[in-house]
Amino acid sequence: MDYNKVAGEVIKAVGKDNLVAAAHCATRLRLVLKDDTKVNQELLDNDPDVKGTFKIDGQYQVIIGAGDVNFVYEELIKQTGLSEVSTDDLKKIVASNTKFNPIMALIKLLSDIFVPIIPALVAGGLLMALRNFLTSPDLFGPQSLEQQFPAIQGLSEMIQLMSAAPFMFLPVLVGISAAKRFGANQFLGAAIGMIMTTPDLGGADKFWDLFGYHVAQTSYVYQVIPVLAAVFILSKLEKFFHKRLPSAVDFTFTPLLSVMITGILTFTVIGPVMMVVSDAVTNVIVWLYNTTGFIGMGIFGGTYSLIVMTGLHQSFPAIETQLLSALQQGKGAGDYIFVVASMANVAQGAATLAIWFLTKNSKTKGLASSASVSAFLGITEPALFGVNLKYRFPFFCALVGSAIGAAIAGLTNVIAASLGAAGFIGFLSIQAKSIPMYVVAELISFAIAFALTYVYGKTRASSVFAAEAAAALAEAEVEPTSDAAPAVEEKVVEEAPVALADTTIQAPLSGEVVALEDVNDPVFSSGAMGQGLAVKPSQDAVYAPADAEVTIAFETGHAYGLKTETGAEILIHIGIDTVSMDGDGFVKNVSAGQKVKAGDKLGSFDSSKIAAAGLDNTTMVIVTNSADFASVEGLASGSVKHGDDLLKATK
Repeated sequence: MDYNKVAGEVIKAVGKDNLVAAAHCATRLRLVLKDDTKVNQELLDNDPDVKGTFKIDGQYQVIIGAGDVNFVYEELIKQTGLSEVSTDDLKKIVASNTKFNPIMALIKLLSDIFVPIIPALVAGGLLMALRNFLTSPDLFGPQSLEQQFPAIQGLSEMIQLMSAAPFMFLPVLVGISAAKRFGANQFLGAAIGMIMTTPDLGGADKFWDLFGYHVAQTSYVYQVIPVLAAVFILSKLEKFFHKRLPSAVDFTFTPLLSVMITGILTFTVIGPVMMVVSDAVTNVIVWLYNTTGFIGMGIFGGTYSLIVMTGLHQSFPAIETQLLSALQQGKGAGDYIFVVASMANVAQGAATLAIWFLTKNSKTKGLASSASVSAFLGITEPALFGVNLKYRFPFFCALVGSAIGAAIAGLTNVIAASLGAAGFIGFLSIQAKSIPMYVVAELISFAIAFALTYVYGKTRASSVFAAEAAAALAEAEVEPTSDAAPAVEEKVVEEAPVALADTTIQAPLSGEVVALEDVNDPVFSSGAMGQGLAVKPSQDAVYAPADAEVTIAFETGHAYGLKTETGAEILIHIGIDTVSMDGDGFVKNVSAGQKVKAGDKLGSFDSSKIAAAGLDNTTMVIVTNSADFASVEGLASGSVKHGDDLLKATK
């Protein structure tokens, strides 16, 4: 890679006078711009050394890749004359140039709390769907499977118990996640959730006599908003007592006083008030669905991808949990937001797939193929930002397909009984009786979006793709000439390439395996950096996943690059946005150029400090040269220990 040239292209694309500040992390340039609309996006999209771009948290980020981004950054600083700043300084610059938006702050808060607990709700919801399969009549005959085969009744009842538990004790899950987000002890957050759902509560018709006042023994099973408020109060009390109690008694009395005061306030004030708010929110959502019907669903479907562009959809899990909890209590129909999201995702994927057929640009073709599959499985950001918005018309064609698909789903009362992957496999989350119409609506959404995009591209936008085809042909026909040698020949010595071979990559740390598409960072979840897996750590040490040479060892200790003897280039990135911690909480045990054996310790980190900084310690393990291999597949799921086989790169 010509670092000077790449830096120059980036500067040319964003505008030298448009640059306010620049920093970099392990994989990307992070830029603060005066005006994002002045960026020449096409120039960056056509640069083979730029793996992608996106905007988040006020930063325009250009993905370069591990091992190269630091050199490109150095050249960018030289050419622009900007001062080097850390990513933490960059955030402060963004904050000083951005007005506080309380709505976006609330959305980020809800996203931080609810995204981590979605797997538990998905598991419970899919078990609920399985229970529906077993107990619904007219699916496999006049009688349900449970009635046809009485022997499975016990299994069916067991599944019912398991499916209800995550929703019944939702306050415990929310308590843990909210405590982490608010900076409180997570186990105290869990304790508050347990107090609010304990079976000993007698219900609203029973009371405690508290200094002459009757306090209802209300159970808060299935509730969300009351526990959010309670844990927020808990966090404030805990911090208050930590600051004021002597260290000799802090360990004992801070938890005692925090939980006791929060508990009393919850049953006397917080709970009753927040229950009214919670019921009102649920009733409004259900009323909107019942009143607007298929027309409202169509409008929602036609605007859902616009909402995704703004990031507002990050707050939807909080609303969906309310709808699913209401379904469990028999107070609502279920989750219609999931259905709309599925129609929108499939439509955007279909539009992207149409671009694959239309374009002759190899880079766009490659991105369209992977992005469309990702959208069909529920992740649309690569399709939206990488393809559809680049050409514009595919995005709007997809909105039409989404609107019609969602309207049909609304007309036939298609409702989700659980969270899941909002795409073609989303039928697993749909009420059993509605699955056929769900599939029909999905196919209609796909067909309309694909057809509109393809026809428009062949007619009204044909000149765009004709120009791409001409450029591709011209590039292919360029051949070096041998009859006009230069006066001075510059000899270039290149390192002999490593012969690729099948490579097994071990887990570099212990924890729970997370699918890459579930990581809350579009650079990794989109596959822009390569294929791999992530691990939610249970221990704070990272080890070499294979015999290799350390190619990158960031001074901040948050990321390592390695190259194996078999040619696999591996990036281990500890946490999301942890570069902003500037090395605090990280210890680096190796340096670039060092040879390591599988199992050698690369470094360590402090998960409690990462959490205190409000960051996620999920660690990505990426084969950055995945394109050089025929496949990169995961070998593990669930819990792993460092040294267990995690990935296999096949030649």
